[in-house]
Amino acid sequence: MSTLQELQALIQDKFDIDAAAIDPQESLREKGLDSLTIVEFVFDVEDRYKISLPDQSDDIETLQGLANAVDKALAEKAASEGQG
Repeated sequence: MSTLQELQALIQDKFDIDAAAIDPQESLREKGLDSLTIVEFVFDVEDRYKISLPDQSDDIETLQGLANAVDKALAEKAASEGQG
């Protein structure tokens, strides 16, 4: 399962939004999520993947952008662990 698919499943579980109804390129605000809710969702994602994402990033306004940020953070984490 791709990161995007995992995030779609997570948002469906957390907010009861049909994953099929979410355009990965569409702002999460379009689905009724406000700034605080998006921040809380990002914290959940960070906890799930054991990563830290940038605090102020426009990339995380969409599920695709968030998935890309998660993939990048996971790659950086793997690289740093490989050096240790």
